[in-house]
Amino acid sequence: MGQTKTIESDLKELELNALLEVTEAINNNLSEESLYKIYHFTLLANLKVKKLALFVQSESEWNCKVFFGVDQALISSIPVDSFEDEVKVKSLRDAECHDFDHIIPVLHKSKLLALVFVGDIAETVEGFTNNSATTFLEALTNIILVAIENKKLARQQLEQEAFKKELEIAKQVQNYLFPKNLPATDQFEVAAFYQPHHNVGGDYYDYIPIDEDQFLLCIADVSGKGVPAALMMSNFQASLHTLVRQTNDLTTIVSELNHQIKFSGNGEIFITFFVAIYSKSQQTLRYVNCGHNPPLLQVNFKEDIELTKGTTVLGMFEPLPFVEMGVIENLAEFYLFCYTDGLNEAINPDEEEFGEDRILEGIKSVQNSRPNELNQAMMDAVNNFRKGQEYRDDVTILSAKFKS
Repeated sequence: MGQTKTIESDLKELELNALLEVTEAINNNLSEESLYKIYHFTLLANLKVKKLALFVQSESEWNCKVFFGVDQALISSIPVDSFEDEVKVKSLRDAECHDFDHIIPVLHKSKLLALVFVGDIAETVEGFTNNSATTFLEALTNIILVAIENKKLARQQLEQEAFKKELEIAKQVQNYLFPKNLPATDQFEVAAFYQPHHNVGGDYYDYIPIDEDQFLLCIADVSGKGVPAALMMSNFQASLHTLVRQTNDLTTIVSELNHQIKFSGNGEIFITFFVAIYSKSQQTLRYVNCGHNPPLLQVNFKEDIELTKGTTVLGMFEPLPFVEMGVIENLAEFYLFCYTDGLNEAINPDEEEFGEDRILEGIKSVQNSRPNELNQAMMDAVNNFRKGQEYRDDVTILSAKFKS
C-alpha cells in the first residue's frame, strides 16, 4: 500500500513538473514547432510514455504532429477518420490498431482538436491503473493544442488586419488614379461610372487635356484584382501622364506603355487599353485599341461605329507584333461610349450575358442625352437584366459628348 502511494506521489510530481514546463513554454510565446517538441520530450522523458501518435485536424485533414515508439509506416496505416466521433478515452486492445492501448480524443468547447494514440502509459501496480495517466495526458494535450489554436487565431487576426490595411491603401491609391474633375460644358461633357467587384478593382479611366486644341480619353482593365492590380495601374497611370507630356503620338505612347508593363509585370500581368486623342481644330479622332472592348462612337450623332483598330493586349509581347492607329476625320460632333467587360459579361439567372447588342440598344434608347444620363440608363438596364445576380468583374463606363 505504501509503495502504491509512493508511485502515485512520484507520478503527481512528474505531472506537476510537466505542467510547469509546458506553461512556461506557452508564456514565453514559443513557436508551434517548439511547443510540439516540448510536448514530445515531456511525455517521452518525464512521463515515460513509450508509444504515442498525436493527430491534429487542420482544414478537414488529419496530420500527425508528434510520434515516437512506432515506425512511420505504422503511422500512415492508422484509420484516423474512423475515430472522429469519439468523445471519451477508449481502449484499443480489442481493435486492430497495432500496439496502441488507448485513443484519447482532445476536445475544446465540444470541438475535436486532436486524437492521441498511446501505448504503455503506465504499468498497473497493485491496484494503481493508468486512468490517471490518460486523464493527465488528455489535459496536457488540451493545454498545448488550445495554446497553438490561440496562436493561430491571433496570427490570422493580424493577417486579416494587415490585409485590410493593404486594401485600404490600395483603395486610396486607386482613388488617386481617377481624374478629380471632368469637363461639363455645353460643348464638351465627360462622365464616368466605376463599381469595383470587390473593395479594390483593376479598372482605370482618365481624361487628360493636352492643350487648348487637344484632349485624351482612355479606359483600361488590368488582369487580376486587389493590391497588385492597384499598384500596377498606379504605375501605368503615372507612365501615361509622363508620356503624354512628351508626345501625342499614340503609337509611341502605346509601345512605351507595353514595354514598361512587360518589364514590371514579368510577363504575368496584362492590361487591355483604349486611348484616343481628339483635335477640335482638325475635327479628327485618333485612337488605338489594345485588346479592349471596342468603344462605340456615334459619328456626328448619326452613324454608330465600333473602334476596333489597334494592337493586342499590353504586357504580353515585347515588342508589340503590330500597332494600327485608327483615324476618324470630319468628326465635328460625337458621342463616345467606353466600358470594361464587367458590363457586357454581367449575367442573369439563366447564365445569359448582357452582351454588346444590349449595350448598343441602351445607347440608342437615350440619344441626345447627357453622358451621366446615358451611364445611369445603362446601369439601370444591366441591373434589371441581372435580376439580382452578382457581377463577375469590375464595371467601368466612360462617356463623352462633344458638340461643335
